[in-house]
Amino acid sequence: MLLQLAAEFDLQRDVVPWLAARGWAVALDTSEKSSALYIVNVERNGKIIYTWKGNQRSTHIGLYDLQMKENEHLYTFEKDLRIISCSINSERTLLAVSFRQYTEEERVTHLLQSVSKYLALLIEIHPINNVKVLKAVDSCVRVQFLYPVEDRNSSTESHLLLVSEDKYIEQFDIHVAEEEHRVVIQNSGQLPRARVADDLIWAQWDMTEQRLFYIVPKESRSILRCVQFYPDENFNSTLESQLDISVNDKQVKLVNFGYNDCEDRDVPSKSLNLQVFTSKAGGLCVCCSLPSDIPGEISYSIYFLHKGFSKTFTASLERPETPQLKEVAFLNLDYYVAAYLPGQFLHLLNIHHPDLLCYSLFLTGEDARIDMLPNCSIQSPLVSTVLDCCIGRLYAMSISDSALLKFLQNSKRDSERLAALHCALLCVRSTTDLEMKIIWWISENLSTCHSFDPIQEFIIASLYCRMCPETNNLDKLLPYTSLLDWTGVIPGVACATDIISLPVLEMQNSKGFWEKLDSNLESVKYAEPHLHYHNNVLRREWRNLSEETEERRATAYLRNIFENAKKVLSHLDAWDSEERLVPLFQEEDYQQQLLMGLMVAQLKDHLMRHLQYVGKKKIDQIVLDYVANLLNLVHRIMKEVWKIHQLHSCIFCFDERGSEAEFRVFHIMSRILEAANGMCMPLPPGLCLTRLKDKLISLLCLEVEESVGFRYSNAGFHSLHLGLGVRCLPLHTLLHYIDNGVLHLTETCVRKLLKDLDDNEKNEKLKFSIVTRLPEALGLKARQFWDHPVNANFRARKYVKLLLEKLGNRQCSRPVPERHPVCVEFLPLNYLTNVLAEIESQGVHLYEKQDHINVRFVEEAALKHTMMLLGLRYS
Repeated sequence: MLLQLAAEFDLQRDVVPWLAARGWAVALDTSEKSSALYIVNVERNGKIIYTWKGNQRSTHIGLYDLQMKENEHLYTFEKDLRIISCSINSERTLLAVSFRQYTEEERVTHLLQSVSKYLALLIEIHPINNVKVLKAVDSCVRVQFLYPVEDRNSSTESHLLLVSEDKYIEQFDIHVAEEEHRVVIQNSGQLPRARVADDLIWAQWDMTEQRLFYIVPKESRSILRCVQFYPDENFNSTLESQLDISVNDKQVKLVNFGYNDCEDRDVPSKSLNLQVFTSKAGGLCVCCSLPSDIPGEISYSIYFLHKGFSKTFTASLERPETPQLKEVAFLNLDYYVAAYLPGQFLHLLNIHHPDLLCYSLFLTGEDARIDMLPNCSIQSPLVSTVLDCCIGRLYAMSISDSALLKFLQNSKRDSERLAALHCALLCVRSTTDLEMKIIWWISENLSTCHSFDPIQEFIIASLYCRMCPETNNLDKLLPYTSLLDWTGVIPGVACATDIISLPVLEMQNSKGFWEKLDSNLESVKYAEPHLHYHNNVLRREWRNLSEETEERRATAYLRNIFENAKKVLSHLDAWDSEERLVPLFQEEDYQQQLLMGLMVAQLKDHLMRHLQYVGKKKIDQIVLDYVANLLNLVHRIMKEVWKIHQLHSCIFCFDERGSEAEFRVFHIMSRILEAANGMCMPLPPGLCLTRLKDKLISLLCLEVEESVGFRYSNAGFHSLHLGLGVRCLPLHTLLHYIDNGVLHLTETCVRKLLKDLDDNEKNEKLKFSIVTRLPEALGLKARQFWDHPVNANFRARKYVKLLLEKLGNRQCSRPVPERHPVCVEFLPLNYLTNVLAEIESQGVHLYEKQDHINVRFVEEAALKHTMMLLGLRYS
């Protein structure tokens, strides 16, 4: 089960024993057990108000403190009343209660037609003193105290909302005074009041943030409004948004204004099923469902007001005949909204990235089951909280790490895999252990994901998760996925997307949630997708600078680029200075350091355009952290892969063939390289070896000269990759990988290969094939590592080629000088050397200063190589 529940409060567990110990539980043993004890309200400070029937048919009200795990008796009515709504102020001195006095039958029987059916009272309970009637009407009312400031010590003023089914909400201002150790209401004859809302047909109370959302009808549309209550006891209208929702209900629908005991749970609901959810990052969603007229189908809509569009989902029910919930239940998980229909489906929708359907998890069957939740009314009064009104339990709700990983491993569709991967990294806030298990899954499923690259998604989503909480609006500037679009579908679910009007904020200089919501709306207005950093410019600039000559590389611009790379490397080194056994980067890799420095420069420019208010120093730190984290994630993948496959220390022993495990690691490294090329992301020039001690040190390290000052030097990514390729691939495949850019020839690996392998026929063929493919600069160094006729022959060939290119169409005009004959008469060679000698006599000496290569060298190299091929000894 993906969603797991932990019962924070249970009437049977936390209240019934306390009642029984005081002799108040007699009525619980009667046939009315289902309605004798039930939850009435959940206050902001975590206190739960409940009611029960006493043994004399009296009605009691109690309070349970979630933090202290204690019960408290608040008040007793001597009559058998039906408590509808109840709230206590934060000082626990005043109690507001609304209840039904009589049913219609009782009023007719007792000729009480003139007596009001419903009553709302304000009671002094510290200690119990006076009772004031707030409302005596025939329509139901709800009461709710405001909690403008958490943990305030004391106040002489309380504020109470009264919500009437006559479609209005008003606020009572209640002033109290302490008289002879009693708290009493001042001027109780006429309490000041203010009208908050009129003509509403739906209202929802947000206890945590002290907000009132309500809907008023307007022609064919509905207008959603919000009132924010502030710590200074004032309130303001903050938001107005048009919703394309037609509401014909005559009865007002109220959400989070107290909770009934489900006495009418078997009666199908026809009222509007709508809830508003907010998130800490400025997300604002309206979730709505209406009964469907088509058997076997159910539809629900999510209005992402902070994004400017809505999505309507139509789900085909697997078992239409199965008894099910009256309506879809919507649950708030902060980063996700869940649409839940017991026995049918559980749909998790990503609030902050709802544009692509593949980021929402649609579960059916056993995966969609939520333990302990029956097929009756459930609500989500607080973030990550579920209230079961029927049984009387309050649950803390969370996404199960183990269930999410199990679902990821068992999923057969790319959409499910991608959604589960992002959910694990973004919502669960991945731990080191969770990341390790995800990497293990990635290493085993690289070939099963066809529509996305799991390595790319892991790296980008992990970076997004790590970096964005640090700075406001950074989530709008950093990429969160490698996908630009998604053409897949979710089986059994149809989705329609509609553009909606952006809400209008009616407040200035807002803070907290409203400031973040305003920022989200501004992003939508200015084309949010273009705000995210992308690598198009980076890729083009990297390609251009990679082709620069040595002279151009000395420019101030490039010096600054490489200085950026040094900062990243030193930043990485500072993170684990106490743990690192050897320096992190010892291998020079011009290309990777160039890309690293360019990414720093361009990401810094991108953030400076949109986050100027943060300051240059802070942006510099963000950018360094981002690139360093990126390199660290690549290293993390490599380290876990090495541990999974238990590689041995012979990776750079080229005289042995690679094992099956090494071939698998080579394949994974090839996919890492492919992912890096796709994202134009740098790879570490060397890998960090922390906490692995001697076993893993020997896996990745190469010996270097004593002058370096260290016993070991970390091999870079490309050196490790090439080393595994030499061990695992046949020669023709190895050369094919090199020619197509999959394997990169590095000085570290080439030097090791040329020095360590003996010169048998097979190795000579390998060495010569490698040497002929070396870049110009690296090829000049290779002669120091391999003193062999094949190598000399290669250098001689290159010399001849360059001489002949210099000759062009010119004809030799001077007579060929006499030459001392060589020990073996070889007429074609003699003719060639004569032509080359003539060119040399014209002043063309290409290698004279560097390598003393001349015609004599070419002649000797050709003879040596010819004799070697003929199997003859050359003297």
